[in-house]
Amino acid sequence: MIENSEFLAFAERADSPEQALAQLAALRGRYPEATHHCWAYRIGGAYRFNDDGEPGGTAGAPILRAIEGQGVDHVMVIVVRFYGGVKLGTGGLVRAYSGTAAECLRTAERFEVRPRQALGVSVPFEHLSGLYHLLSQFEVLKGEEEYTAAGVRLPVDVYPEDVPAFVTALRDATRGSAVVDGLDDT
Repeated sequence: MIENSEFLAFAERADSPEQALAQLAALRGRYPEATHHCWAYRIGGAYRFNDDGEPGGTAGAPILRAIEGQGVDHVMVIVVRFYGGVKLGTGGLVRAYSGTAAECLRTAERFEVRPRQALGVSVPFEHLSGLYHLLSQFEVLKGEEEYTAAGVRLPVDVYPEDVPAFVTALRDATRGSAVVDGLDDT
């Protein structure tokens, strides 16, 4: 509560502008009685912000600065305001929106997202258990299996630094019968 106005902040991962704006639409539906739904997102080099009726530069830009100040990326932050009858002035609005957004981001759970390399792995049926053992050993994300007459084809995502060791271990576990697509120089 700031001068009888209630400010609620929400931060959520967003991997595209469309996903960020869908989060905004959902929150507007959840809090339709709120006076303002001010927001900002940063997704790689893309960013956008909106004051949603507050005086220009007093809400969206401060939320974006809070995102940048916390060093996060792929995030949408929405600050919902329920007007309490007391005007805060431009300085008060900037402090309220930036402080609310910064506190939300400061206390939010964070996780690092590392890029992965997509590969296609094909193994004969008799080596399927060896493949699945390696998937957990190398923290590989697997797609949906495709069964063929020769065995199983599986799309996988591997951390780039693990690719050489994963491919070597896979070839060892399958006695050289595994086929790996999507390699640059292997």
